[in-house]
Amino acid sequence: MPPGRLTPPTGERCLVTGAGGYIGGRLVPELLDAGFTVRCLARTPAHLRDHPWADRVEVVRGDVTDAGSLRPALRDVHVAYYLVHSMSSGRDFEKADRLAALTFAAEARAAGVRRIVYLGGLTPAGVPDEELSPHLRSRAEVGRILLDSGVPTTVLRAAVVIGSGSASFEMLRYLTERLPVMVTPSWVGTRVQPIAVRDVLRYLVGSARMPADVNRTFDIGGPDVLTYREMMERYAAVARLPRRLILPVPMLTPRLSSHWIGLVTPVPASLARPLAESLRYEVVCAEHDIAAHVPDPPGTPIPFDRALSLALQRVRDARVTTRWSSASLPGAPSDPLPTDPDWAGGSLYTDEREQDVPAGPDILWRVIEGVGGENGWYSFPLAWSVRGWFDRLVGGVGLRRGRRDAARLRVGDALDFWRVEEIERGTLLRLRAEMRLPGLAWLEMRAEPDGHGRARYRQRAVFHPHGLAGHLYWWSVAPFHAVVFGGMARRIAGTAAQLTAPDERPAHPRTVPPEGRRNG
Repeated sequence: MPPGRLTPPTGERCLVTGAGGYIGGRLVPELLDAGFTVRCLARTPAHLRDHPWADRVEVVRGDVTDAGSLRPALRDVHVAYYLVHSMSSGRDFEKADRLAALTFAAEARAAGVRRIVYLGGLTPAGVPDEELSPHLRSRAEVGRILLDSGVPTTVLRAAVVIGSGSASFEMLRYLTERLPVMVTPSWVGTRVQPIAVRDVLRYLVGSARMPADVNRTFDIGGPDVLTYREMMERYAAVARLPRRLILPVPMLTPRLSSHWIGLVTPVPASLARPLAESLRYEVVCAEHDIAAHVPDPPGTPIPFDRALSLALQRVRDARVTTRWSSASLPGAPSDPLPTDPDWAGGSLYTDEREQDVPAGPDILWRVIEGVGGENGWYSFPLAWSVRGWFDRLVGGVGLRRGRRDAARLRVGDALDFWRVEEIERGTLLRLRAEMRLPGLAWLEMRAEPDGHGRARYRQRAVFHPHGLAGHLYWWSVAPFHAVVFGGMARRIAGTAAQLTAPDERPAHPRTVPPEGRRNG
């Protein structure tokens, strides 16, 4: 068990509400790894089935506003995590949050729950509740309701959470990456104390073991206090983007700010507004008393730049050994989960093609494994040649490397301006681009049986842009994709159709028909 983890008594059960949300979805596996038994409450249990931990937990149907559904959910529960918030901007969301907290508090007390753990928002010191944004005011009220429940309660208050998939982090990510010059709201000068999601989860797990006489609020944050402007500047530095020019404009109200954020980023305006409203206030921790109950292991709390690096591990860069195969699987709390919103995890552009092939998968695989080198890329040879010349002109490898073997590939082989990243013999070839690009790119080719003795060819090009230049690059070449990638898919399928004899040698210049070479 990692340092700082507390070992729970055997059989101690936790209930996690909001398990489908950002924090809840990451907390569940942390609790499981710490030895707890976990039960999840969900209005629609099917929404949890795609989580990687779904088969390790008990899922019960229920709603925090429905006392009848809470009773069986809270039965035999020792620690109940309350991670439910309304992000609605309607008039009644505060009332709905209040009702839910009161219902949950009453049922937790009746069920004999030993502790409630709640994650709320860090509120500014000295600001009366009536002057807070509606969402911060509601978070504070929910915390007070739970503290007054009669059940020992831990209320953790955090500001900006840094982790890929967090709405606050995604807003920071997109604003900084997409705008080298920014006209920003005045709140970019507000001081905040961000915290790495790994530390948030560590405090949440550790709070389950607090003594029964602890019933209070704890401020949690990282070691750095920064303005939002400094956070954007440091993001640019960690992501190795050019220095950003930031021009604050006082007249941008929270409402206008939310629309501006919605225009610039994929974060919905309905979510951006409460985030923007919260950033009007200075939110800095007044104490670090949590360390008395959840000791900080060496290296924690995690500094801001390190938290950024952890969150950006999936935003691959040229100095990091990359594997697209691992990019779709969450490997740490900082990573996006498959169930995160579509706008989480940074921009990712794809071009996908599919062709039915009147030949078996083994024949199709021969053609796939024969790409590059003297065989070429089966479409628009001039475009590939021009791209290779241009790559060499800017200091890249170009097409001159060819391939090691005319018939066989292995992981790590150079293949023109690609590198073989993964092979599943007979099924999958994944290439990682090594040409000069404002981002990272992969090309994936698959041979799949269609269930009728023939094959289906699947092709996917993936591009992860780096800064504004990356986005502009993708959209500048997108009009040619139908010719380059579409033609490639058609020609690979057509070449496989001509190689119908099962004893044909693997595709290379002497076995691929002339019309299948270089230009497809």
